[in-house]
Amino acid sequence: MRSSAIACAAGIALCIAAPASAEVVHSSAGDLAVETVATGLTNPWALAFLPDGRLLVTERPGRMRIVGSSAKVLDGKLSPALAGVPKVFASGQGGLHDVVLDRRYGENHTIYFCYAEPVDGGARTALARARLVDEPTPRLDDVKVIFRQDGPLSSGNHFGCRIAQTGDDNLFLTTGDHFSGRDQAQNLANHLGKLIRIRPDGSVPPDNPFVGRPGAKPEIWSYGHRNPQGLALNPATGKLWEHEHGPRGGDEINVIEKGKNYGWPVIGFGIDYNGARIHESTHKDGMEQPIWYWVPSIAPSGT
Repeated sequence: MRSSAIACAAGIALCIAAPASAEVVHSSAGDLAVETVATGLTNPWALAFLPDGRLLVTERPGRMRIVGSSAKVLDGKLSPALAGVPKVFASGQGGLHDVVLDRRYGENHTIYFCYAEPVDGGARTALARARLVDEPTPRLDDVKVIFRQDGPLSSGNHFGCRIAQTGDDNLFLTTGDHFSGRDQAQNLANHLGKLIRIRPDGSVPPDNPFVGRPGAKPEIWSYGHRNPQGLALNPATGKLWEHEHGPRGGDEINVIEKGKNYGWPVIGFGIDYNGARIHESTHKDGMEQPIWYWVPSIAPSGT
């Protein structure tokens, strides 16, 4: 599962020149120096570097902590779990997931985080904003949920939950298809299997592609996704890159464009876990192709 990959990523630093204590791992991309910088975390899912070099880390069971630093070098000291984190659905793949700093964090100390929110009958993806208060004890203040996924609930799978903020301050959020609701990824009347675009206050930008379209959720930016758990802006082009988990085969990397349909579950390169066929084909007019895919699956982790 991707959680094991993220757990590794959250507890290591990769560097070119290996410290004497680092373990060197050989990979197809070259040698990687792996150094443990913090231990004692449970299912760390995401991290964000604070301006002073400390590390904000989420733990899937529902905790957020700060890893200390001295002279911007991580020292491995963990803060207590931050107060103010909402109750999360910590079951299956659900829990506390991504965290990012606002582009103006130095001025407003605002962070955004995504989690599986418990509701009667299951859980859904939710996005919240908060102010990180550092002294005397780190905590979250002014917590506000700015987006809640609408549609059939999840019993514990496929929440997506990656966040990216663009230069215009708008936020992108990935949402999964909840596994059992894969056909809903093609249904614009709900938020399952979609990329969402909202403002920092949760309102809808007027230039979103489905604003004003009857029967379509205005927050949707793209659709036809399975379980997208990687999201990043290309620093050279500014384009939005996403990766998502396929079933048995068919993990994908996509360059996301406004209003486009990325095919799940109509097209793809994998099969169901029981070996059954899922897709009509690998290509279909009006549906986008990934720029890369893997067969068999590699379970890509975060970006």
